[in-house]
Amino acid sequence: ARTTIDLGTVVTDLEKSVRFYTEVVGFTEVTGFDVPADMATDAGLTDGKPLSIRVLVLGTGPEATKLKLMQVKGTAPRTGDTEFIHSHTGFRYLTIFVTDTEAALARVTKHGVKPLAKSPVAIPESIAPGQFLTCLRDPDGNIVELVGPKPKK
Repeated sequence: ARTTIDLGTVVTDLEKSVRFYTEVVGFTEVTGFDVPADMATDAGLTDGKPLSIRVLVLGTGPEATKLKLMQVKGTAPRTGDTEFIHSHTGFRYLTIFVTDTEAALARVTKHGVKPLAKSPVAIPESIAPGQFLTCLRDPDGNIVELVGPKPKK
């Protein structure tokens, strides 16, 4: 029905995660929603706990990419090994396409976030000509990739 997907993510500090994804990465927050405990339980999402979802978008309109962040009250979720993408199974990273790698890097460093390893690195021409990859960690240690060109000088 749509060509985009929504991604729901449980976080340990909701406000810190919302700031990271809006201020550092560039998402925009839109109206969120609540899921009553009985519905969350009946759907198999929780064990009797309600959900309050904060919704962030990239783009506009119904085809915008949505990142749904939640911190479930009264829980202490376990974290997986996030050192490398091969350290744990499951969704391992989020790729965000940017129009200017240097501008994105300036925004990232302005907020005190350090890129991983030697990021940004050039992506091989055979994969994505003229594109660079910058890897970051969100407040819960998940890897976020920023992919885009560097401006021509």
